[in-house]
Amino acid sequence: MRIGADPGGVVKGIELLYLPGYSPNLNLIERLWRFVRKQLLDSTYYKDFEQFRTAIDECLDDLSTVHKGEMETLLTHKFQMFEDVPLLAA
Repeated sequence: MRIGADPGGVVKGIELLYLPGYSPNLNLIERLWRFVRKQLLDSTYYKDFEQFRTAIDECLDDLSTVHKGEMETLLTHKFQMFEDVPLLAA
């Protein structure tokens, strides 16, 4: 339990959502890295590391302009939730 949290998991009006140990589709940085990899690595050859690094920097710089529409849909917490789903024992 975190400081200031009641037993129900609410901290000053914020609901805590606990993610599974490995959940890359729910982790926003994993979504962003998948997008960057797709933009930069699919069928692209970089002669040296500096070209690769420059391409990553340019892609990240363009997130709020060139890729703005894609980021608005990709980096959202709107995902399907399931209520009262029984857990299956392994």
